Amino acid sequence: MRFYTVEIAGREEILVGFRENEAVYRLNLLARLVPELAVADMNELICRYTPEVKAKLERLADNEDVLQSAAVKLSEVKLLAPIVHPRQDVVCLGINYDAHAQEAGRFSSEAFGGERPYTIYFSKRVNRATASGESVPRYEGLVDSLDYEAELGVILAKDAKGVSKENAGAYIFGYTIINLGKSLDGFTPMGPCIVTADEIGDEQALDISCTVNGELRQSSNTRYMIQTVCGAIAELSEGMTLAAGTIIATGTPAGVGM
Repeated sequence: MRFYTVEIAGREEILVGFRENEAVYRLNLLARLVPELAVADMNELICRYTPEVKAKLERLADNEDVLQSAAVKLSEVKLLAPIVHPRQDVVCLGINYDAHAQEAGRFSSEAFGGERPYTIYFSKRVNRATASGESVPRYEGLVDSLDYEAELGVILAKDAKGVSKENAGAYIFGYTIINLGKSLDGFTPMGPCIVTADEIGDEQALDISCTVNGELRQSSNTRYMIQTVCGAIAELSEGMTLAAGTIIATGTPAGVGM
């Protein structure tokens, strides 16, 4: 399934799309039959999204009358980031693709060169995540240049602490796309939606690319990550609690502007 956060008549709402079906539906209207879906935002939905709720929602996908009454076109609503206000800082992986490590070392051997025996983690403040297609502020006088960083974003389904690498997949709610660094307001474009983990398959076999004004700048595959998605969840959860809804940005491949 795909989950969108949008604005309808000045109010934040969640839309759901079922598998390959291109239509999307207002979750608050479907909640008339599944009360657990009556949520305020995506963070609350993630916390309530149990296997039982998932099964109830999937059963609604076969009810044409209910779906018709809740249908809406994405083109008719204002798209927001899937998680507008993250519960915690976004956890980021730095230099997590080998080819990016090499280009970073060429850019500055002092800052990026040398051996990296451990995964690089850092946090990114997000006051409000930027929607897909929304403008990013220039901060003229404060920022002298903007860069792009296409990354696979991972959203956790439940609190994670002391999770093994083998069991980490069970803690993943879904995936999204994240771009641009780092912590200034408006510097976290995200979306357009969250695709649930069961729709993705092998998260370490996903193509990832970025174009700038139609020119291909980044093109890679998540199989080239140095630290895997499940490895990162296990390593991070050794010493900290990752709350449900936590977003992990898994690093960007080669081809950034620098």
